[in-house]
Amino acid sequence: MKTSIYKSISLALWIVFTGIIVSCTSQPNEISIQSLLQEMTNREVLAKLPEAPYKLGQFSSYDRNAVAPDSNWFANDDRNNYTRAEFNQGRKEFVLMDFEGPGAIVRFWMTFAGKEPGSGTLRFYFDNDTIPEVEGPVLDLLSGQALVGEPLATSVSDLSPLLRRGHNLYLPIPFQKNCKVTYETKFEPIEGKPKRSGEIVYYAINYRAYPKGTHVQTFSRQQLSEARELIENVQNDLTQRTDGLKTGSDGKETISSTLNPDEIYSATISGSKAIESLIIKLEADNLEQALRSTILSIEFDGEKTIWCPVGDFFGTGYQIRNINTWYTRVDTTGLMHAFWLMPFKQEATVSIKNIGSQQVKINGNIALRKWTWDKTSMHFGCSWHQYTNLFTREGLTNNDNGNYFDINFVELNGQGVYVGDALTLFNTAYNWWGEGDEKIYIDSDTFPSHFGTGTEDYYGYAWGGDSKAYSNHPYLAQPDATGNAKPGYVVNSRYRGLDALPFNEKLKLDMELWHWQATSINYAPVSFYYLLPGGKSNIKPDYLAAQEKVALEFTDIIPNELKNGKIEAEHMVFSNSCGNKKRSMAMIPDTQFDLSNKVYVKWYDGAPGDTITFYFYSNVEGEYKLQSGFVGGKFYGDYQINFNGKKLNHKINLYESEPHYKKKTIGAVYLKTGENKIEFIIAEEQQGYPEWAPNYFSLDYLEFTEMR
Repeated sequence: MKTSIYKSISLALWIVFTGIIVSCTSQPNEISIQSLLQEMTNREVLAKLPEAPYKLGQFSSYDRNAVAPDSNWFANDDRNNYTRAEFNQGRKEFVLMDFEGPGAIVRFWMTFAGKEPGSGTLRFYFDNDTIPEVEGPVLDLLSGQALVGEPLATSVSDLSPLLRRGHNLYLPIPFQKNCKVTYETKFEPIEGKPKRSGEIVYYAINYRAYPKGTHVQTFSRQQLSEARELIENVQNDLTQRTDGLKTGSDGKETISSTLNPDEIYSATISGSKAIESLIIKLEADNLEQALRSTILSIEFDGEKTIWCPVGDFFGTGYQIRNINTWYTRVDTTGLMHAFWLMPFKQEATVSIKNIGSQQVKINGNIALRKWTWDKTSMHFGCSWHQYTNLFTREGLTNNDNGNYFDINFVELNGQGVYVGDALTLFNTAYNWWGEGDEKIYIDSDTFPSHFGTGTEDYYGYAWGGDSKAYSNHPYLAQPDATGNAKPGYVVNSRYRGLDALPFNEKLKLDMELWHWQATSINYAPVSFYYLLPGGKSNIKPDYLAAQEKVALEFTDIIPNELKNGKIEAEHMVFSNSCGNKKRSMAMIPDTQFDLSNKVYVKWYDGAPGDTITFYFYSNVEGEYKLQSGFVGGKFYGDYQINFNGKKLNHKINLYESEPHYKKKTIGAVYLKTGENKIEFIIAEEQQGYPEWAPNYFSLDYLEFTEMR
């Protein structure tokens, strides 16, 4: 059994940090649980450089084989990777975090699997004390009521079983000299199988690292008790989402206009003020398209820092979904609210432009408050772009099955604070799309100081393909989870408070695109941040993507049309009679066979009598000869074929003891103009099949030749 294994990369990178921490002219007398709680509900804090400078670090269970952008860069064994193991008073404890210096834990996420998941004991040791100040069952501490109540300690989604949720603790836990967090499991991994046996643990801890000399009052149970009234107030404020709003104390600008294509609404506001809230509602015949093709842009003091489709700015993407976070709110009527505080020194210009092809009606208002601009004040920024029809395997060739790759959310240059992001995508496969980890580089980082364990973990939930929608957390939301394991729409968001990311010179956020299937998807991230005047984002206005037809179904991304008499299996809409369960069907990249387009479709979970159906459209009609390409092998058998409801006399057999590829002539069929369908029915199993054996079917393409 490994007892020392790997030190978190965070610790090594952060020991010397004084020269790269965001600096400020003054510093509060002391950091405490009270000061941090008060910061959580002060909406002005993020709009200024941190009063107490810090750098945000992360300890996580990411796969330690990922050390450089090579073949292991996308290693995915993110479980049970600890800083070390140690014995304390006869107990074996696994160290999740061990940090020297003043700091504060500001977000703690975990999820579990394996044997009796989530049954272990979590301990917090402070200032090199050998006795833990906090000790208890892990779920009680992270998402139960042992320390605090909701929403500071909770799990999401509440529609998922408890042990299939992400457990999130947002209670700030400050310390002066040192913080060590350990986990004691009842079921250690078995010798020789260290990560795939016993209890399985995933974790990510975000913490603030303060400069040497910062005065921090170390967390204690007594302080927690003394702060109960404040905690109740903060929890109530975060739940109600209203604290700190002055509701237009310095006036409101009414938004009301009907925009034809290429028309723009614009309002200019003068004086040293701040936009406190922005409310917009769109009306259009095609509301989904209007949410994407109506663009919000804002210029502060002569610098345009916001360019974003309206729906994405409010975290709903291009379909109205109920959202209720600390920074955004969208109700079922389509009324969209944003509560980012956006200060400016002299002037702001808010513009809304219709770059679509339909008329759009806009209504809403801009609420303002007074603001005293100083050298710590920052402009709010937002960058959006879409990776359209993005194939999920990079480098797929005749000799390479392709690989996962990093997607850039944003790269910022200048001094500022990163405060959140949201992701809207349309999945086209019957499998999970978000296995990839976040990789965040701050200032001089050459290796990401934040290396995560999965996209769903970054966004606060867990077990992505099985996860459910939720919109009841102040910082986290997944208002639509429809497409997590099948073709459909998905929206995720993570907004930051105490876990905001300051940077002095630059910040880069990449997310691995680690889809379990080879397919094409639309993937649109939006990033939110504050920058001192002069700071820049690498993301430029993406007009073409915003004008692109929004995807509401599979065929909006992958048109299932017959072209020149041929269509690939992966380009057709397909379904099976077994319920289209997750991982029941897959698009498989493969280089060992002479595939038509390097990918074939495989069906895994059929039984005799079950059917897989492929649908496609044709612009021609008549009698054609049908030829197809198939992959076969050991767990394949005989298949009956129906074309447009007509049973064909020709059966095919794909069984062989070894994997193989065959082109077969099916025979004469009648193509219709419009939708056509072909069904493959598992006719019988091979003789001698064991009961556990699966029944596979794999198709490469269909090709039609006109019969003369």
